[in-house]
Amino acid sequence: MDLNKWADDFFSLMDEEKMSGKQKKILIASIEVFAEKGYAASSTSEIAKKAGVAEGTIFRHYKTKKDLLLSIVAPVMAKFMAPLIVKDFHKVFKQEFNSYEEFVRALFHNRITFIKEHLSVVKIMIQEIPFHPELRQHFSRKVMDQVVSRIESIIIPFQEKGELINLPPKSIIRFTATSIMGLLFGRFILFPENDWDLEQAIEETIQMILHGVEGKGD
Repeated sequence: MDLNKWADDFFSLMDEEKMSGKQKKILIASIEVFAEKGYAASSTSEIAKKAGVAEGTIFRHYKTKKDLLLSIVAPVMAKFMAPLIVKDFHKVFKQEFNSYEEFVRALFHNRITFIKEHLSVVKIMIQEIPFHPELRQHFSRKVMDQVVSRIESIIIPFQEKGELINLPPKSIIRFTATSIMGLLFGRFILFPENDWDLEQAIEETIQMILHGVEGKGD
């Protein structure tokens, strides 16, 4: 399961908080349940059963289900996922690209690898960030502010050479990001059971980002 790829590292980061064995079980169980069913459809009784603890044990540490989400999942994002996302993005930023197309293709494959390795937590982020301002603030402050500035530094030189349209870099980032995330959301979360030709879908999406839908004409 993909949780095993980061759980040990996360707990090593949290040693200073002296989490008990039961708290660790609650953490893992809550992420599994939230990822599978979403926060709204999940219950603390389900989490307790999966964690192998009494439901009352959860409420000794967290007053409500919302408190559980914010007290456990938010630190996952802030203390572990955010640095991991930024660090993972740096694999792309360390490269040099001859074109924006080359950069977008590298970004696509980087994100696919990341999602495959951390699918459970990515699901929670996608499902819950829109509905919880606290999580949005964590994500914006810890992740997006750093990533956007780095992508702008890649876009601007291509604009200066006339290879990209003269729009605000943040507009280009927004369109590129929504196109990439739209495909990845469909592939890994919305329709994972479909028979996907992922390489073809990536290529089609890249061409849409670069050229839009307008025909060339005669």
